[in-house]
Amino acid sequence: MDEPGYHARRRAAKLDAYYQQPQVGSDGRYLGVETVTPLNEPWVGGFQAQAQGQMPYAQLQGRVPIPPYSSQTGYPEPSSHPPTWIPEIKIPGGTYADYSPYPGQSPHYGPPMSAVERASMSGGSPRMDPHLQMMCGPLLRYDTVDDHGVWHGAAMVVTADAGSQYDPHPMLHLEWDPLRPVHATVAGHQRGRSISSMPSPISAVSSNTSGIPPPVPYPSTPVITSRSYPPSHAYQQTDAPGHEIWVYRGPSGSFTFWRFLIQIPLGPNEMGVRYRLNMGQELEFFVPGLNQNMRWAAHSCNGFSAGINPDDFRGPGHASGYDPLWKDLLDKHAQRPFHALVGGGDQLYCDAMMREPELQGFLGLKTPKEKISAPLTDEIALALDRFYFSHYCLEFRRGMFAKANSSIPMVNMLDDHDLIDGFGSYPDDLQSSPVFKTAERKKDLVCSQTTYDRVFWHLHQLPQQVKHVIIQLGIPIAYPRMNFLETVLESKFNPFTALAQNGSLGLSNFVNKFNKDPELLDDLNDHWTAKSHKRERNWFIEQVQAFSKARRIRVTFLSGDVHCAAVGYFKTLARGGGKAPAIDPLGDHRYMLNVVTSAIVNTPPPAAVLKTVGMLADRPHKTMHYCDTDESMIPLFRTDTDGTSLKQPYIMGKRNYTSVELDEQTGHLNFDIRIERAKGVGETVGYLVQAPPPCWV
Repeated sequence: MDEPGYHARRRAAKLDAYYQQPQVGSDGRYLGVETVTPLNEPWVGGFQAQAQGQMPYAQLQGRVPIPPYSSQTGYPEPSSHPPTWIPEIKIPGGTYADYSPYPGQSPHYGPPMSAVERASMSGGSPRMDPHLQMMCGPLLRYDTVDDHGVWHGAAMVVTADAGSQYDPHPMLHLEWDPLRPVHATVAGHQRGRSISSMPSPISAVSSNTSGIPPPVPYPSTPVITSRSYPPSHAYQQTDAPGHEIWVYRGPSGSFTFWRFLIQIPLGPNEMGVRYRLNMGQELEFFVPGLNQNMRWAAHSCNGFSAGINPDDFRGPGHASGYDPLWKDLLDKHAQRPFHALVGGGDQLYCDAMMREPELQGFLGLKTPKEKISAPLTDEIALALDRFYFSHYCLEFRRGMFAKANSSIPMVNMLDDHDLIDGFGSYPDDLQSSPVFKTAERKKDLVCSQTTYDRVFWHLHQLPQQVKHVIIQLGIPIAYPRMNFLETVLESKFNPFTALAQNGSLGLSNFVNKFNKDPELLDDLNDHWTAKSHKRERNWFIEQVQAFSKARRIRVTFLSGDVHCAAVGYFKTLARGGGKAPAIDPLGDHRYMLNVVTSAIVNTPPPAAVLKTVGMLADRPHKTMHYCDTDESMIPLFRTDTDGTSLKQPYIMGKRNYTSVELDEQTGHLNFDIRIERAKGVGETVGYLVQAPPPCWV
C-alpha cells in the first residue's frame, strides 16, 4: 500500500510547487526533470573494469560481420515456446515508419538512419575496440530452458550514438566451463569482486533536479583477479551479435537499444558464464545444472515514494538508502549464486513524471471531463519519452541494483509505478483518454478472458515432472480486507476528500492530480480483495484449484506492492463448524500460500496503517466457503529481527526480499523472507515458510 505518511506527502507537495516554474534550454525547449548522460567506461554494469586486454581463454577472431536486420522487433521466441496466440497489431496513435528499413525509432528528432550512419554523424572519438558509449546495462534476462536442455536468455544495453562505433555491430562474447567449480568466497566478496556500496571517487554523470539526491551508479570495486582453474576440455565460448530493437531520438542526441540473444547448453552441474561486451569489462552470471532446480530471489517496490528522503534509509557504509538490501542480496549471491531475479512490480517509481513542464497544462485542467477530452500533443509525447528514457536508464544503472541486474538474469512484471501511480485503477473514461490509453487492466477488471485463457493453456502444457508452480501477482490475493476504508474514501460525504479537492487546509496532496479522488483509493482499488474485484478473484482461485488438482501440482502465489511482508493461505474448509479434522496440507490441493515480499527499497507504511492491517489479519472470511475454501494469514513473525516478541505476528513492516529454493530431500519449496535487521544496516534476518509437495491422489 503506497501510503508514505503525512510528512512525506507534505515534502512531495513542496517539490511539486517548485516544478511549477519550469526551466527552458538554449533551444527554446523545456528542460526535463531528469537528464541522463553516458556512463564512465570503467563502471559499466556497476563493477569497476579490470585492466584492458583480451579474455585469457578466448579471443574474437577477425572482424565480426554485421548481422542481418530482422523486421520483427519483438523478442524472438525459442522453438520450445508454444505458438503465439495474439497476433501483432499496430496500436492506434503509434508511430510506424513502414518505409524505413531500420528498427523502431522515436519520431521526435530527424529522419530514420542506420546505427552506423547515426554514429558517424554524431561525432565523438571512439575509444573501445570498437568503443561503445554506454548509457545503461548490460541488463540480463532469463527466458526459458528448452526440451534439449538449452538455457535461453538475453542481454540488453543502451548506447549513445555520439562517440560509439557500430561498424562492426556490437558483439557479446561468452565463455563457460562445465567443469569449473562454482565456489563461495568470504561474505562481502563475489568471486574476487568487492560488493561494497560506498560511492566511487568518480563524479556523478547525471543531472537530476527532482529534489532527490542523484543516484550513485558507480560503486568502488576492485577488479576480478582470481583464475585458479585453467580451462578444461569441456570449455566453450560463443559470440552473440547485437540487434537493434529501438532507437530513441531526444534533445541530447540519438540512443540505440541493443539486444543479444544468449543460448547456453546446460551441463551436469551449476556453472558460471562469463561475458564481455566488445571485449570490455568481464561480468558473470550463473546457470543451474541440467537437473538442478533454480535458486532465485524475489523483490518488489525498488524505489521511494514521492517525498521520502532516501538518506533516512542509508546506514553506515552505504552510498544511498537504495543500496542496503541489494548489498545483502548480493552477499547471499556471493555465497550461493542466484540463477534468476524475479521483479514483482514497481522495479522503479515514475511518479516524478508528473513534474515534467509540458504536462503542467494538462494537470492544471480543472475538471476530469477536460482531462478526458484533452489531446495527446506532440509536446506531451516528447516529454513522456524524454522522462521515461532518462529515468529508466538512471534507475537500472543505480548502485547495487546495477550490479544485481548485470549478474543475475531478471524476470520482471509491471505494476503501476513502473508507469505512473495507480495506472489501471482509474475510471474507464479517464483510462481510455488520449493521454492515458490503458491496456486491458480496468478499475473493475484485472485480466481479460483472453489473458486467462492464454495463462491456463500454458499451465496445462507444463511437463509431467513439474511439482511446484509459482504465480506472480503484483497485488496480494490472500490479504486483510480494507473494504471499510474503500467505502469511506468513495463516499461523497467524506469531509477530508471534499476539503482536499478544494485545496483547503493544505490537504490538496491527499487527492490525485487526475480526477481528484483520494490518493489512497487507487491503491485499494488495485487489490484483489477490493469490492470491484471480488467475483473475479474468487473465480480465478477456483480455476487455479481445478488446475492444481487435475495436474497434481502445488501452486503458490507470490506478491508485492504493499510495502510489508506477510504470508496468507488458502485451504480446504473444515466442515462441522470447525470441529471436523483439518486436511493435512500435504494432501490438500486447495492449500496455497500467498507469500508477500515488499519492499526492497521503499519505506514501510506508517505505524497506524500497519497496526490496522495487523488487527484485520486474523479475521475470518467466508467469501469462498461456498466452494469449500477457507483463507487466513500465517503468524510467521512472532519475534522481531532483534529477538523481541511481537504482539501482531501477521505483518512485518520492514524492508525485505525473498530467497526461494527447493529442498531436494523433502520436496518442500522454501521461501526465506529476508527482513532488514535494522533500518539501513544492510543485513537481514530470515523467516522461513514452506510450500509442501503435492501428495494427493
